[in-house]
Amino acid sequence: MATAKGVEITNLDTTPRTLLESASGGGTVKVFMDTIAAATTDIDDDDIILLAEVPSNAKILSIKIFNDDLDSGGSPALATDVGVYMGPIKNSSYAANAVIDRDCYATASAVLQADVLTGTEVAFEVRNVNAIANFVWEDAGLSSDPGVPLRIALTMETVAATAAAGDITMQVTYSH
Repeated sequence: MATAKGVEITNLDTTPRTLLESASGGGTVKVFMDTIAAATTDIDDDDIILLAEVPSNAKILSIKIFNDDLDSGGSPALATDVGVYMGPIKNSSYAANAVIDRDCYATASAVLQADVLTGTEVAFEVRNVNAIANFVWEDAGLSSDPGVPLRIALTMETVAATAAAGDITMQVTYSH
């Protein structure tokens, strides 16, 4: 019989004991939720819908999208990316609200093509499950923590042949 340990448990078993990042062991779980009544003009090619703001050193546990049917059918079908944008505070590398990685969580997701009232998990559509302990800034591909709030957003990848207006809600659960 073998006993295996995860990364953080292995860190705890060192001598002297390694302190864990607060969000990995003993962090506080928080939720950011927002809704937009999206018009068809909000879901055109490369349109951006900012729906959550989290600390750059947060660890994303879940990103769920709840939505009305925003695609009445036809081809092409509506597709969205889910990624990270700079918050309202600029730093030396990025302007306020600038894109950092538009699809680090989901690429060309079909989530908006039909009613989803139970929520669709998109946090791991692109990101590997072994990256759950990453900080948001790491998920976005940054080399260091910018130390400012970052935003989770939808970016329209493909415009629907027949777009429809409707509600979109994002629920981001994170540890900090």
